[in-house]
Amino acid sequence: MPALLRMPGVAADSTDAILAGWQVAENAEFAAAEAIATVETDKANVDIEAEAAGVILKYLVAPGTTVEVGAPIALTGRPGETVANLDQALRDLGVGAAEPAGKQHDRGADGRRLFATPLVRRLAREADLDLNGIAGTGPNGRIVRRDIAERLAAGTPPDAAPAAPPPATAPMLTPPAGATDTPHSRMRRAIASRLTSSKQTAPHFYVRGSARVDALLALRTQLNEAGEVKISVNDLIVKAAARAHTLVPAMNVIWLDDAVRSFDDVDIAVAVASSRGLMTPVVRDVDRRGIAAIAADTRDLAERARHGKLNQEELEGGSLSISNLGMYDTEEFSAIINPPQSAILAVGAARSEPVVIDGELAVGSMLRVTLSVDHRPIDGAVAAEWMKAFLDVLHAPLQILM
Repeated sequence: MPALLRMPGVAADSTDAILAGWQVAENAEFAAAEAIATVETDKANVDIEAEAAGVILKYLVAPGTTVEVGAPIALTGRPGETVANLDQALRDLGVGAAEPAGKQHDRGADGRRLFATPLVRRLAREADLDLNGIAGTGPNGRIVRRDIAERLAAGTPPDAAPAAPPPATAPMLTPPAGATDTPHSRMRRAIASRLTSSKQTAPHFYVRGSARVDALLALRTQLNEAGEVKISVNDLIVKAAARAHTLVPAMNVIWLDDAVRSFDDVDIAVAVASSRGLMTPVVRDVDRRGIAAIAADTRDLAERARHGKLNQEELEGGSLSISNLGMYDTEEFSAIINPPQSAILAVGAARSEPVVIDGELAVGSMLRVTLSVDHRPIDGAVAAEWMKAFLDVLHAPLQILM
């Protein structure tokens, strides 16, 4: 018997997602656990895997469409199943069927049914918006949250008659000569919103430090000569930060509306630049795993981040991010905290500089770092204690291997 494949809730705080593409063709069979389609959220591309073997009978949503969680996206059947009348099968499943008797729905002035979820209706009520005249951009003309947001952004007065929606082919504002406008992607909008909110709601303060890292660089050389997995300077910094978290556990926290949450394990996010925007995949259990495992895990996460192949859960968790711009020869910078984390460590390049050793002038490799901290769950003294512990680990890097 045919069944509906629905948009899953791939992120805890998302009410919709973009169907990025189909991986199984219509009338093609798929196996259990095989990826059927790819969904794009604000943070990642997520594959929808089949719960059981079957066949795609009909697509209901085209790639690139924003779909609300729970909305049908395809008609599926058992392996080898065919359906003579697909439209009838869909009507039997309630897709495109007549309005059920006894169930009231909002209708426009012209008598047409207004398709909208309870969330959209609530948002419209709170904003004193009339759903009449709002052209839904969801499946089958459904009014989705984006339509409400765009109407509010347009500044339509609550008591004014809603304007007719612009034609679907209406052009964007023409940029001036010599300029090119690139429309915001869903992810770029999410990054902008998240980081703007971070600066507005999280009171940032900054702790700066510098370390002589000759011993750290020498340790890296020895590890790479002896091991099969290549270790980067950033891998050692990630492990050093985890060590500092175990020495100063008061830093391993995040701010919630009604509590400060502390973590037993140390999970650290690593910033990765990709063509879609900045990604921050999370390396798990950094405090309890060896440097080779951390290096391999970080390399895998970074590679999949650049190709948009991360899963949603790989972008969630942790209390600290590390953003390293040393490969760009950046000497020093500060970074914006990635909520809901409470801190981010900005790492510059190691440079040869004059240093004083035992009263004598010499040349050493110096590394500068800046720790951005959310003052709500973390006090300045705690952040300063953490910075001292972190720099001590860099100066005596064998602690990284403990």
